[in-house]
Amino acid sequence: MRRIALSLLLAALVMGTATSAQAATEVRMVGESMIFGNYFANQNFTGWNRPSWTSPTPTWTGAGTQTEDRFQIWERFRVRTDFIANEAVKFRLGLHIQDIWGHGTFTAANPTTAIQVYQAFLQFKLPNCDAEVTAGLQDMSLPSSDLFYQSVVWGGDRAAALVVKATLIPDTLGVTAGFSRLIDTNRTFDGSTTQVGDELDLYFLTLPITTTAFKTTPWAAATVAGRDVNYYTNASYGNSAFAENLLSAGTLLAPTKWKNNQNAYFWVGDAFEITALDPVRFYGDVIYGAGAMADSKKSKRAGWFIDFGAEYTGFDILTPKAFGWWSTGEDKSNRNGSERLPTLDGCWGPGNSFLFDNNQDLYMNSNMGMSAVGSWGLGASLDNVSFMEKLSHRLTFIYLQGNNSARAIRSLNALLGSNPYFQMGHDLTTNEHVLGVNFDNKYMLYENLALLLETGWAHGEFQKSVWGKRLVDASRDGDTWKVAFGFQYKF
Repeated sequence: MRRIALSLLLAALVMGTATSAQAATEVRMVGESMIFGNYFANQNFTGWNRPSWTSPTPTWTGAGTQTEDRFQIWERFRVRTDFIANEAVKFRLGLHIQDIWGHGTFTAANPTTAIQVYQAFLQFKLPNCDAEVTAGLQDMSLPSSDLFYQSVVWGGDRAAALVVKATLIPDTLGVTAGFSRLIDTNRTFDGSTTQVGDELDLYFLTLPITTTAFKTTPWAAATVAGRDVNYYTNASYGNSAFAENLLSAGTLLAPTKWKNNQNAYFWVGDAFEITALDPVRFYGDVIYGAGAMADSKKSKRAGWFIDFGAEYTGFDILTPKAFGWWSTGEDKSNRNGSERLPTLDGCWGPGNSFLFDNNQDLYMNSNMGMSAVGSWGLGASLDNVSFMEKLSHRLTFIYLQGNNSARAIRSLNALLGSNPYFQMGHDLTTNEHVLGVNFDNKYMLYENLALLLETGWAHGEFQKSVWGKRLVDASRDGDTWKVAFGFQYKF
C-alpha cells in the first residue's frame, strides 16, 4: 500500500503542478495506451531462455534453464507533459507503466505499482541564433537511413545527454553535437581510495546535408570506456548487454578484463538517401568502428557494417522494398581480438522484421532479438498495402546467414559452457542461416484508435558442434510462431 500511495502522490504532484502553473506557462499532455495479447511459441528457437549475466564479476546462467509461457497479455500507459514557458524554453516529463496482466502493477491482489520516468529534459533555444539545446533524459539515436529504422550502433534508446543542434545553411546544412554519460557504475565514490575507470561516456557529431536530389549525414562518435564499468547486469537491454556488444570475446579469457584503466572506441559512418530518381529511392549506411586498440591483442575489436536498400513509391496501394546488409564476422581465434563492429545498443531492422528489435507497434516481447552484426542477409517487403480505407498491411521476408567462424564460437563455448557472449539464435556461424516472415496489419477504428495484428514465423538451422545437441535438437522440434493482437490509443 505504501508503494501505491507514493505512486499516487507522484501523479498528484504532476497534475498539481500542471493546474497551478503560472498563466505564462502552457501545459500540454500527450500519450498513448496499449493493450494486447501475445502468443509467442519457441522463442529463441528453443522455447527456453537465453543465457544471461548475473553479476559484473562476471557470472552468468546458461541457456535452457527456464521454459516459456507462450501467452501473455501486456499493457502499457505513457503520458508526456510539456511545460512551455515560451517558444524558446520548455521542460518535458514522461512517465509510463508497463507490465503483463497478473504481474506487478496489474496483479489483482496486493499489486506493486511501478511508475517509471522515461523522459525528463530541458529544451531551449540559444538567444539570437538558430541553435537548440536539449539536456536531460531523452531519446537519442545516431544517424541511420530511414529504410533500416534506426542505428545499429546506438538506436533510439534513452540516455542522460546534452545535445546541441544548429542550422549552418538553412534547408541545406546542419550540425548536431552531443555528450552522454551512459554508465557511471560507482556514482559519487569508488570502492576504495584508488580511483578506477567506472564510467562509459559517449561523444558524437553529425553533419546532415540536404539537397533536392539526396540527403546524406556523415557522422562520428567516440566513447571513453572504463575497465571497471559494469558492462553486464547494469547495462542489459533485453536481448543483449554492453558486454557482448562492445567488448571482445578475449576479455573473458585469462587474464580477464582490460590491461588499461580506460580504452577509447570510435565510429565513423554515413547515412544517405538518394531521391534523384524518384519515385525510386535508395537508402544505405556505411559504418566502421574500432575500440581498445591500445590494449592487449585479445581485447581489440574492430569491424564494418554496410546496408543498402531501395523502394518504389509510385504505387497508391503499396510500396515494394528490397534490401540487404553485410558485416564482418569473427575469425577462427578469440586470442587476436574481435573482427565484428563494436556497438552500444542498436535498434536496427528492415521491413519491421520480427527477427530484429526495431519498430514493432506491439513491441513488448515482440521479436527474436537477432544480431545483424556478424551476419549478412537479403530481404523484401510489401509495405503500406491498402485495398480499403483505414486498413493497411505489411509483408516482409528475410534470409540471413552468419559471417562468424564456427571455430571461434565453439572454442569459447567449450571453455565457458553456455554463455551470454555468443548465443544460439542471436549470433550465427558461416554454416548457419535463418528464414523469417512477418505479416502485420493495422485497422484504424477511429482517428486515434488502432486495431493491430502482428504475426511472425522463423526457422533456423544451427550446428550441434557449436551449441550442443540439447539446444539444437530443441530448435528442430518446431519453428517459431508469433501472433500479437490488440489496441493502441494515442491522445
